[in-house]
Amino acid sequence: MQKNTQRKRANEDQQPSVGRRLFVWAINLMLLGWVAIAGYVGYIYLRMPSLDAILHETRTATVVFLDKNGNEIRSANRIMGTPVSVETLPPHVWQAIVAIEDKRFFEHGPIDIRGISRAIVSNTIKGRAASGGSTITQQTAKNIFLSREKKISRKVQELILSYWLENRFNKNQVLDLYMNRVSLVGGMRGIDAAARMMFQVPATQLNIGQAAQIAAMLKAPTTYSPLRNPEKNIQRARVILQEMVRQGYITITQARIAAQNLTAAIPAADTNLYRYWTDFVMEELRSRIGEFESDMYVYTTMDSELQSDVAQTLTKRVGEYQGAVVAMTPDGAIRAMSGGANYQTSQFNRATAPRQPGSAFKPVVYLVALENGLTPDAYVNDSPFAIGDYSPKNYNEKYYGDITLATAFAKSVNSVPLKLTEQFGIDSVLSMAGRLGVGTKLRREYSTVLGSSEMSLLDLSNIYAVIWNNGYSVRPYSISRVTDMQGNTVYERNPSDPIQILQPQTVEYMHALLADVVAVGGTGGRARANGVLGGKTGTSNENRDAWFVGATDDMIIGVWMGKDDFTPMDSKITGGTIPAEIFKEIITK
Repeated sequence: MQKNTQRKRANEDQQPSVGRRLFVWAINLMLLGWVAIAGYVGYIYLRMPSLDAILHETRTATVVFLDKNGNEIRSANRIMGTPVSVETLPPHVWQAIVAIEDKRFFEHGPIDIRGISRAIVSNTIKGRAASGGSTITQQTAKNIFLSREKKISRKVQELILSYWLENRFNKNQVLDLYMNRVSLVGGMRGIDAAARMMFQVPATQLNIGQAAQIAAMLKAPTTYSPLRNPEKNIQRARVILQEMVRQGYITITQARIAAQNLTAAIPAADTNLYRYWTDFVMEELRSRIGEFESDMYVYTTMDSELQSDVAQTLTKRVGEYQGAVVAMTPDGAIRAMSGGANYQTSQFNRATAPRQPGSAFKPVVYLVALENGLTPDAYVNDSPFAIGDYSPKNYNEKYYGDITLATAFAKSVNSVPLKLTEQFGIDSVLSMAGRLGVGTKLRREYSTVLGSSEMSLLDLSNIYAVIWNNGYSVRPYSISRVTDMQGNTVYERNPSDPIQILQPQTVEYMHALLADVVAVGGTGGRARANGVLGGKTGTSNENRDAWFVGATDDMIIGVWMGKDDFTPMDSKITGGTIPAEIFKEIITK
């Protein structure tokens, strides 16, 4: 009995107490919890895309277009500004960011425990989420993921990526990533893009006040935009300047000067006036170098000031209709191109679309006659003409009888070029058109002589460029050279020597004929102005198309006006009215 009692007591002594059992259960639960957390983190990690792929994301190559003076006019496919770094920026630019977003950035790890604790206390006291403890590294992780989901898994991914970033990169490099990836304006990323959009300077040229205004947007880009809410932006920028002084980045004098110069941002110029042009140049770029994957600088032949004048004049003058303008130098450098009155409404480029040139094609026929011995003073007969069922009348249905070639050209009668074609052969006309660069696009019929075969405004302007290029061949071009972002040449125009197409005497006579058109009594009289050498009007059947192409010493400008659906315009609109007036307004400016 005594032995049994002793054995029972020994067994009781060997069994753990309730407290010890609870402690063991707690440890096991904690271990299971850590295993579960580790498993969940591992699961989230495995579901993440490749971190290297995120960091080096693929994107469509950016093309930066520059005008003939090397000034940037627009960029295509750009989603990021020019890359910047702590080393390349003025110190006050990145200091403004650190001062307001994460002043202990260079001291803490991926996560700022002190900052998080301070935020928790502050938010608890205020009873709302008034402040956060997110570090620049965490914000960089968010920007790289480009996701605003408020999920636990999203936060776990952010933490994983934050530790990965600081394990792979030093603090300066993380800051570089943040400055280049943060989205502030217009769907573009990077403080350089914001600087160019807000202040028309690269980030490397931001002054202290502008740097503070850019940094002010980081909290809420729309709310603190210097474009949309300049007062809020300036107010927050002043706070940032105070923080920069407090943290020893700038002096109080520098802050005061910067604060006095804080102003609302002026938006960058509307680049829509360049869109028809850059769309056209992009096509030529691909034809020159093929498809490309790296970013490019494209140095174009555009004259930005002329392009602006062209776009504004066209928008003002065409009214309910559509219009297009091409301006080029005699050797083919395209200085301006506008394919419509409003790119936002329609991206269709009417400068390259085929239309009937009407009488604007007649110089091709007269060149044949001049080349075959006729002179501007030679007499021709203006009377009804018919060949088969084709019997067109003069525009005003009047006939002048025996008149000089110059008079027939200036009055744009129809019978004379038809009779000249009959005399010298339609093949001679088509051959001349081919020499001028448009022959393959023409139909072999008499109506072609009066401009029934379609061609673009660019093609038509090219015909006149040859005439004012002293009869030498012209091939229109829009690109001078192309480089990569490091300045290495990818393509450079290397033109062949021009070919003499027209003899000097033929060119001289044609210059005289074109000059008469803009003289008193000519169909293009409304285009007459100082410096105008000559020009030609054109109007297609039922006033569906109205054209004027004219020249000064250094420019050939073609103008077209009509409707996209090919229906007639007002019968009062001819090439000698609004198109001639548009030409005059452009060259007068």
